[in-house]
Order: sequence, then C-alpha cells, then structure tokens
Amino acid sequence: MVQFTAACVQMLTGTDPRKNTARAVELVRNAASDGANFIATPEMTGAMDIRPGGSRRYTVAESETTILHTLRAEAEKLKVWLLIGSLAVTCEDDDRLANRSFLISPQGNIVARYDKIHMFDVEVDDGQTYRESKTYKPGTELVTVPTELGTFGLSICYDLRFPHLYRKLAQSGASILTCPAAFTKVTGQAHWHVLQRARAIETGSFVIAPAQAGKHEDGRETFGHSLIVSPWGEILAEGRAAGEDIILAEIDTDASVKARQRIPSLTGE
Repeated sequence: MVQFTAACVQMLTGTDPRKNTARAVELVRNAASDGANFIATPEMTGAMDIRPGGSRRYTVAESETTILHTLRAEAEKLKVWLLIGSLAVTCEDDDRLANRSFLISPQGNIVARYDKIHMFDVEVDDGQTYRESKTYKPGTELVTVPTELGTFGLSICYDLRFPHLYRKLAQSGASILTCPAAFTKVTGQAHWHVLQRARAIETGSFVIAPAQAGKHEDGRETFGHSLIVSPWGEILAEGRAAGEDIILAEIDTDASVKARQRIPSLTGE
C-alpha cells in the first residue's frame, strides 16, 4: 500500500512558449507547496496554437525544448514526481511532430516518454475542424511506468475514447492512469466526466486528468474540469470550468487492489 497526494495543474495555455513556461513553473510550485508529491500538467503545456502552421512556429527537437529543461529542474528542486502532460516536439523520422508526454522523477530525470497514439481527426459543432494526424505522427507503444508511488499508465486526451488501451495498461500493471487533455468545450460537456469515470471503473484504477480550460489566444475553447477519479468511479477532485486551477486528492493504491478484488473484470476476455 502506498499513499501520496496527487495534483492536477489546470492551465489556459497561450501561444507564447516563454509565458506558458513561466505560468507552468508557478503553478507547479504552488501545487508542491500545497503538499503534492505527484503533479500533472495538461496536454500541450508548452503552447496552444491550432491556426495553420501554428505548432511548427515554435516546435523544436526534444533536446532543445526549453520548457522541458526548466520543468525537469523544478521537479528536482521541489523533489516531486512531475508529469508534463504533453509537449510538441519534432520527429527525426517524419515531417510531422510528436505529441509527447514526459514523466519526470524527483531527481529531474525523464523516466518515461509517451507519444499520443490516437489522433483527434473529427468535426464538432464549435466551428472548427480538427485533423491532428496532418500535423502529428501517432505513437505506437503503450507505456507503463513502475515507481515508488505505484505503476502509472500514460495516455493523452483523445486516447480516452479507446477503452482497450486502458485495459491493456491495467493488465500490464498500471493502477494509476494519466490522461492530460485539451478537450473541446462541446465534446467535454457531453462526454468528459462519464468517460473518465468509465475508464476508472473498467480498470479499477485511479485516473488523473489535468485539463486545459477556457478561451485560448488561438480561438479554441477547452472544457476544463480537471479530474482525479477513484478506482470505484468517485470524483475525488474537480477543477473549475475555465481558467487556471490546482486540484489535489489523496491517492491510496490499496483502493485499486480492493476495487479489482470486488469486480475482477480484468481477468476476463
């Protein structure tokens, strides 16, 4: 049994990576001062710009990404586990970018990377058409990470709609699932809460889902409502609808063991 305090940092990321880095640092520091041992930021922590060519204007190779270096240093300074929900980075083998999540140890080391597998290629009733696969190369590998806090299973945003991914993560040992996101307001209002709770219930896992929230500089509007959900599907903490926020919840990994004993659905077909 392991107990720790998890925090979701909710953001309203803009188009200027320097400003976004400064805000992320401040929010992460505040979460640590509130007692968090594990802190997660949303998808596209570094910059949000869905205008034509927007992402490419500021994206560089992972080794040159300033916010990654900065947040690694913060994790080491604060002695916390830090999930950078995702950053856009260039790929060596593709003209497209990677939408990549990073798990950072309290020593400032990158212990895991996860490239978003499922691309958001949809049309929703918000005046926007999304074709993420034109800009981003899909990932191909599931990622689980054993740590002293427990075993984490990594995902990003649109992955949430594919339950088989989370089942495989749980069957591979994950009891804490992360889902940093930038859900649109339209789809979030309809599906965000029920999908997060469903993934928790189906796998008997905690779900930690930091979100983007509000009207962004590029015109996109995201849903907010960062969530931490228990393995029984209870909402332990929830962020507000728009704007920056920090939510915290106590995680007891024994709750996952008990939920899976009560409903042993991971052992079936």
